[in-house]
Amino acid sequence: MLKFDIEKKNGLARVGVIHTPHGDIKTPAFVGAATRATVKALTMKEMRELGSQAILANTYHLILAPGSDLIAEAGGLAEFSSWHGPTFTDSGGFQIFSLPDVKITENGAKFKSHINGDKFEMTPESSMQDQWKIGADVHMAFDHLAKSESYDDMKIAMERTHRWLDRCIAEHKRLLGESKGQNAFLEDHKPGRAPLSVSEKKAFDLYSCQEQYLYAVVQGGTFNDLRAESAQYCAGKDVDGFGIGGVFTADGMDEMLQTVNSILPEEKPRHLLGMGQEPIDLFVGAEYGCDTFDCVGPTRMARNGSLYTLDGRINIKNAKFKHDYSPVMEDCDCECCKNYTRAYLHHLFKTDEITAKVLASIHNEHFIVHTVDKIRESLLNDTFSEYKKEFLTRYYHD
Repeated sequence: MLKFDIEKKNGLARVGVIHTPHGDIKTPAFVGAATRATVKALTMKEMRELGSQAILANTYHLILAPGSDLIAEAGGLAEFSSWHGPTFTDSGGFQIFSLPDVKITENGAKFKSHINGDKFEMTPESSMQDQWKIGADVHMAFDHLAKSESYDDMKIAMERTHRWLDRCIAEHKRLLGESKGQNAFLEDHKPGRAPLSVSEKKAFDLYSCQEQYLYAVVQGGTFNDLRAESAQYCAGKDVDGFGIGGVFTADGMDEMLQTVNSILPEEKPRHLLGMGQEPIDLFVGAEYGCDTFDCVGPTRMARNGSLYTLDGRINIKNAKFKHDYSPVMEDCDCECCKNYTRAYLHHLFKTDEITAKVLASIHNEHFIVHTVDKIRESLLNDTFSEYKKEFLTRYYHD
């Protein structure tokens, strides 16, 4: 089992450490969304320097390009991307079921590549196989996301997610067994026989030497009875942790998380999938028992000129910033705020310079990462309620 130490608890909220083969994650923590094995506009060095502890890549996007076999040949996600810290992969279920022409059967999902139209089929088994080749520390089980928000459709998708989870667990265990028993492979490569190629050696090292862990995914949409049923089902399975998936709205998220995390076993970590664009989501998630979060929102907004400050978001492209020679945010120690002004960023965006997206992304990712770091600190210091009220009142002006 993935080792998770809880250092302190306050209701459902907790502070802990997830121990992965590539290092520890001090929780609560925001995980950088490295969808295609990169956080858009940022290098892995920049991610490390701004304080990120982990990244999450997307299986759907990576099987389209460059392909899971190539990543395995490179030695896995960490080696391929030069991110030598903890790694996660989402199964890609959210992205696949968002496609316009996906065909869903009990076996899996058939879809076409949005890049070139090539046909693909993802099943629980193939998702596990691809994620093992990608080689992240933590995998998410392949889940079914309902396109409709009706109760009946959500229930059907949830029940299929549960059946697929059982298949994911079986395939994960099979692959885990293979990774522990490479004797036949080693016999074929005794001294005197042909040496391993570089790609064979990297792939062998990936499979035989690295522990890989599986999270179940809780579904059920906005219906708390379905969420409770899904949490109960997942809680009874032999998995290492839990993802909480689906589409969320701010209204009712606290009640949903309270329902789910009151059922999930306390000793295993919980990841809130796709959340973190709005700071309030991070506070609610941490308060009600989530340990890690990921979201493409911070860098996506940054590329469009929308930047976080403690007083709310600003659009740096607005004319009022043309002569503003203050940093994006006072008392922010990110590279952008320490070295550049709002006027300079305004100029970069108005002239469509690539550097605009880089600096804005550094700031937004730093802001969210360190907001969660401060949430962790406040939980340790028993000042969470005060910090939450102070931060949200200032940020949302209410």
